[in-house]
Amino acid sequence: MSSEVLSDSGNRANDAPLGLLELVAIAVGGMVGGGIFAILGVSAAMIGAYTPVAIALGGAIAALAAYSYIKLGVYYRDEGAMFSFYRRTFPDKPFAAALIGWWVSFGYISTLALYAYTFASYAISGFPFADSEWIRKSIACAVVLLFTLLNLWSVRGMGKVEDVLVYAKLVILAVIAALLFNHQTFTLPQLLHENISPGLWSVVIVASLTFVAYEGFQLVLNAVNEMERPQRNIPLSIYLAIGLVIAIYVVIALGAMLAVPFQDLIRNREYALASAAAEMVGDWGTLLVVVGAVFATSSAISGTIFGASRQMAVIAEQGYFPAPLAHRRQHIPVLAIWVMFTCACALILAGSLQVILEFGSVTFLLVSLLMAYANFRIRARTRSSAPLTLLALTVLFAGTASVFYYEATRQVEQMYFIAGLYLLLALGAWAYARTPTPRDH
Repeated sequence: MSSEVLSDSGNRANDAPLGLLELVAIAVGGMVGGGIFAILGVSAAMIGAYTPVAIALGGAIAALAAYSYIKLGVYYRDEGAMFSFYRRTFPDKPFAAALIGWWVSFGYISTLALYAYTFASYAISGFPFADSEWIRKSIACAVVLLFTLLNLWSVRGMGKVEDVLVYAKLVILAVIAALLFNHQTFTLPQLLHENISPGLWSVVIVASLTFVAYEGFQLVLNAVNEMERPQRNIPLSIYLAIGLVIAIYVVIALGAMLAVPFQDLIRNREYALASAAAEMVGDWGTLLVVVGAVFATSSAISGTIFGASRQMAVIAEQGYFPAPLAHRRQHIPVLAIWVMFTCACALILAGSLQVILEFGSVTFLLVSLLMAYANFRIRARTRSSAPLTLLALTVLFAGTASVFYYEATRQVEQMYFIAGLYLLLALGAWAYARTPTPRDH
């Protein structure tokens, strides 16, 4: 290994507050957030009964993307994660590194907004004001504030709360899946017969659009300074988490397809499962789904704030973000956490569920593509398989292209909004990349 790579000094068991269970919880918490709750109605509207197929394909894309993240994460051991991996792989390309830093940071902010928006949608789904956009957005901002304060309180405390939230929501999601299958009103052959095949390209587009539902495993990499046995726990926690999340998503999606008419999923897309549960078993079913959604989104919000704020602090330490973002109190990047809260609330107030979903998906597809490229360039040092890395590059390129194609042909106004965000991020990255000034911390 090169001299710039940290040695595996040990297990750090005495000092590191995050073990394998906590890391799996952070990864699962980051993925199973707004994910299945937010994408189900959107996907059903586009490809109907083929939704579980697209969701499984999205998981396969995430697993391929994870290969390069893991190889780079084990090699560099840097809590700056994607930004640091690219900067250290291509030290002569400061603008590219800065761009990735800005993209990733605001990609995380978009997923934070998505999770909070979904939390609010489900939390008020049983009330007369369920369709009030401003009440939903106000509650979304309030829940981001709550978990902002939790992350400012304690790393160990956040880890334990994350454990409780994640493993409780997995139990609840299992019960929801059983509920859906128990109230099955359609058969799979019937659904496939009644739904015209949307074609492989449409399935690929939906799988790519829902890629953001698997975003979150990268948060493990941001915790490298606070974890036990990084060389073992980085790959193990990420692959365990992705496998578990694929299973959860496919089972829930298939159960929903078999139990709920498509028009209901589409009509109430922002709280589709809660609406379906109400029609199947009444108020207690609705309550179960709402509690599951609240637990799911809560852990995702907490894990995203934890990982992304540390990455923002590292970017600031390297001179690519405003200097105050690098400040930490007892290892906690205080100002970075507050900036995430502020920007997430601004995006919640400005955007809609689908815009936030699409911005997050295209951002993490692009960044994952660049991570695969970086890993391919130093594959000998990271001991990576060239064929597997090339396969990941090909799949991620196809996914990114499919999202841009969809935006250009069907969602032109949303494409302009997203393009405007990218332009602002590029200007910020360019301004700081001209004269990066690494800072002591």
